[in-house]
Amino acid sequence: MTDQDFLQLAVQQAKKSVEQGGFPAGVILVKDNEIIAKGVSLGFKLNDPTSHAETATIRQACQRLKTIDLSGSTLYASLQPCMMCFSVANWAGVSRIVYGCRKTDEMIAKKYYEGNNKIEEINKNNTRQIELVYLPDFEQESLELIDNWKKSIVE
Repeated sequence: MTDQDFLQLAVQQAKKSVEQGGFPAGVILVKDNEIIAKGVSLGFKLNDPTSHAETATIRQACQRLKTIDLSGSTLYASLQPCMMCFSVANWAGVSRIVYGCRKTDEMIAKKYYEGNNKIEEINKNNTRQIELVYLPDFEQESLELIDNWKKSIVE
């Protein structure tokens, strides 16, 4: 499977997240071309501010593999990871993050992100850097999912 194939699966996870009452973010973690874990973002529903799709997926992968070292793995995220999730990926040794939708000023203003921190800049200063890959193939679909989610919580 290609990066686009796995990223499409992450977008499908984002749709599942909304169906389960969560934020429209989804993640797939892959190692050796095998899906190790999938995650959705249910922090609001679970009253757990750390239950973002990326963090939940990394937890699940570490438990499944019985390790805290996910070196050689790729995290496919429908949205660009926030600072918390990027940091968790870094601590877990994730080698690559492929994401399909960049954060926007509107997302920051709506507090979907904690601020205007740039993971690319933080990554440059880390001892171990993660390969960051932005693939815009599903960006419009992800943005529409966010818009539909916003409408559903307002009504």
